[in-house]
Amino acid sequence: MGPWLGGPVDTPFSRVVRVDRAGSTNADLRAAALADPAAWPHGSVLVADHQDAGRGRSGRSWVTPPGTALTASVLVRSRVRAQQLGWLPLLTGLAVQRGCAGLLPGVAPVSVRLKWPNDVLAVGAGETDVDGWGRDRKLAGILVEALPPRPGRDTGETTGATHTADAVSAVVGIGVNVAQEPADLPVPWATSLRALGCDAGPAQVLSAVGGELFPLLERWEAADGDADASELRGDVSAACVTLGAEVRTELPAGPGPAGRAIGLDADGRLLVEQEDEVAAVAAGDVLRVRR
Repeated sequence: MGPWLGGPVDTPFSRVVRVDRAGSTNADLRAAALADPAAWPHGSVLVADHQDAGRGRSGRSWVTPPGTALTASVLVRSRVRAQQLGWLPLLTGLAVQRGCAGLLPGVAPVSVRLKWPNDVLAVGAGETDVDGWGRDRKLAGILVEALPPRPGRDTGETTGATHTADAVSAVVGIGVNVAQEPADLPVPWATSLRALGCDAGPAQVLSAVGGELFPLLERWEAADGDADASELRGDVSAACVTLGAEVRTELPAGPGPAGRAIGLDADGRLLVEQEDEVAAVAAGDVLRVRR
């Protein structure tokens, strides 16, 4: 492994390592960070040109052709408590949403928004309706996996920070469809930056996302993980296309609550208003339902 020499010089990451091929960047970075924490400080990123055993949420496979997508994993070491980890995929999604929106031409007929809990969509990018997605199309996905807690302060963590045993250390996987042509997209509810009129490459996308991610994480940590004190709950909510929509949820154990998505709670859970109660959903798939 070596530095990503083809990437931007002014990188926001503390360390950038590029490999030609990886099974899963999340799995590889997790193993490397556990084996040698000092070599992988907060803000390190592992990026692969080709990922052939990538994983999405719920163990789904996620494979990309060489050179067409950003497949990267970022190591996050933070002072916030592990109980607040639910905000990390949302903040990463906000960074991806902002980074991609900044790269798209101003005349693009779509807006880039978040889909709770870990997708980024191009709203209205499709020409036909797809069940559960309407005319929105998936542009990017995020997968966050916590690292085992370490007693005391972690070697390689943020300089000057006092870290406790329940502090968050996690690998944040980011996958963005960058250069696929429409015919090369794997599912009918997907799109890519190229399909939306953007000619940026994976290195540019990584730099744009990192430039958004670290200021958000700094705000989160400065407020001790409080999403209201940092005003991050409002920022995420404003970017989230799920809120206000009629949805049905699918949980790992089976069907979940269905109703109107009315907000996010203090832990980042989706609040779904049903006939007789409001349910808080911590994780699962969310599909839009026509009225």
